[in-house]
Amino acid sequence: MTDTDAAGAHPADEPTGPSESPGAPGAPGAPGAPGAPELSQHSEPSESSDEDLRRERWAAVRRRDARRLGGARWGGTIRERLADLTGAGAGVYDLDEPADVYGNRIVAALEERTAALLGMEAAVFFPTGTMAQQVALRCWAGRTGDTAVALHPLAHPELHERQAFSQVSGLRPVRVGGGRRQPTAAEIRDVAEPFGALMLELPLRDAGFVLPTWEELTEAVAVAREREAVVHFDGARLWECTEHFGRPLAEIAGLADSVYVSFYKSLDGLGGAALAGPATLVEEARTWRHRYGGMIFQQFPTSLSALIGLERELPRLPAYVRQARVVAAALREGFAEAGLPWARVHPEVPHTHEFQVWLPYEPEVVAEAALRQAEETSVALFAAGWSGAAGPGLACTEVSVRAAGLEWTADEVRAAVRDFLLRLPSSGGAC
Repeated sequence: MTDTDAAGAHPADEPTGPSESPGAPGAPGAPGAPGAPELSQHSEPSESSDEDLRRERWAAVRRRDARRLGGARWGGTIRERLADLTGAGAGVYDLDEPADVYGNRIVAALEERTAALLGMEAAVFFPTGTMAQQVALRCWAGRTGDTAVALHPLAHPELHERQAFSQVSGLRPVRVGGGRRQPTAAEIRDVAEPFGALMLELPLRDAGFVLPTWEELTEAVAVAREREAVVHFDGARLWECTEHFGRPLAEIAGLADSVYVSFYKSLDGLGGAALAGPATLVEEARTWRHRYGGMIFQQFPTSLSALIGLERELPRLPAYVRQARVVAAALREGFAEAGLPWARVHPEVPHTHEFQVWLPYEPEVVAEAALRQAEETSVALFAAGWSGAAGPGLACTEVSVRAAGLEWTADEVRAAVRDFLLRLPSSGGAC
């Protein structure tokens, strides 16, 4: 999970619906379940005085440069972000070139770079991933004659886009699979009705950033082809999948007919996304981008930040994934050594550099303990928010290991766990 302004309060860059049913991990209402709020960047910030105070306390922690595992740049000040653009930007693009106008120059250069990395014929820049995926799938629907899109119940469009597929683009979601895992080939084969496109989110964030094995992925794609459906990857975080699959980006993306990627989720860009695929699809997508209001006059700050991310963050992601596995193992060991009756790290061996942690306490309790640890020791082990959507006595957070996390040893993580647990009540609130 990326760092937040305050534990339990996050920037509202995308809307989310209210929590519905309580339940255990993986049940409806749990993080990664239908109706549950997205944990790190999509919950509406509270206006309460308590939340305001918590934000101020976390801001003070950041000013002291507390040690943390993540540290995404989007949490920095405007001055810091502008300085990074001008400082690092000169190494990836000629800053004396004229700025873009309606998608040319630096935007076109970013599109070409993205298409090359993904091994696709072409790519088109979009201001948001929500827009990019709607356009991609409505273009495919026009070609297949079928508006049905098969996708997992925990897929981003189902949980965090306010039914945009159906309300805006006339698409019809058809759910396939379930639980905290990717859909299987058998489940795709057994969908009881036709569908024109299969959308696979790689990784499936709300299930715990989970990925299939390479064999499972190729089998799922093959079954979709047997059903004469096109395959689209929601690859918002596809950049971080190479370590798990043991294959380059182009080979992974090459399984799909089209791929969407984000420039801020893994790469620390200011925003933006791209849709990559056949040149004819991309050209049609440009028309729909204009119709959706995405033909923005100038995008050079966002495009420059994306190029910086591709140059700086993309090569680091495999190391982040390997270190996330070290951190996850140390967290499990630390909880076990403390005798905590019910604590989960999910997946036990992370598939990417991000994973979930579940603890048997109310979210307000663990959020306060995490903040107190940061204030009192300048160590922010859990710097992101906590969700209580699973029901009474259970809290879940996301952990994201980035550059700052590479410096942590397993012993230091275990020591931080022991110190964190000292700030919690002697027994959990569930199980």
